[in-house]
Formats: sequence, C-alpha cells, structure tokens
Amino acid sequence: MTIQHADDARVVVFTREGCHLCAAAEAQVALICAETGDSWARVDIDNDADLRERFTEQVPVTFVDGAQHDFWRVDPVRLRAALARPPRHVR
Repeated sequence: MTIQHADDARVVVFTREGCHLCAAAEAQVALICAETGDSWARVDIDNDADLRERFTEQVPVTFVDGAQHDFWRVDPVRLRAALARPPRHVR
C-alpha cells in the first residue's frame, strides 16, 4: 500500500529524482510493504532545503516507524524483520 503523506506511513523513503539507488530502494520497499500490508511513502529531498542538507548524498534513506533504518540500499531481510515488530509511533 502506498500513501501520499509521510506522516501517516510506516515506512518512508527519502529520495531524489534521477537516483538509480532510489528507484531500486523504492521498488524493494513497495514489494515488501505489499507483502506485509504496511504503508509507505516517498519523499523527494530536493523539494525541502532542510532534507536536502540533512541527507545530501546518502539517499535513498529509509525510515521505519520514524527512525532511520537504512541508507543507500534496502536490505529486504532487515526490512521484513523491522516490519514484523509491532509499530512504534515515534514522530
């Protein structure tokens, strides 16, 4: 399930246009979230100066339950394990 608002998503992927690692991470997150039924959102860091400064060249950066989980690549085993735990509401 994909949603539009990052505040409501269990998984958030911070990305930028033209990033091949970002495209791969989004595909992996979409696949795993479809399996688990968890929501996810994509946030383009180039639309926000603070995010662009914070993440610069680390994209993609994946957050689960409001906490940074991975950057550059999504490890499917780690992501599935994180999503198997009860959601934490940290914002």
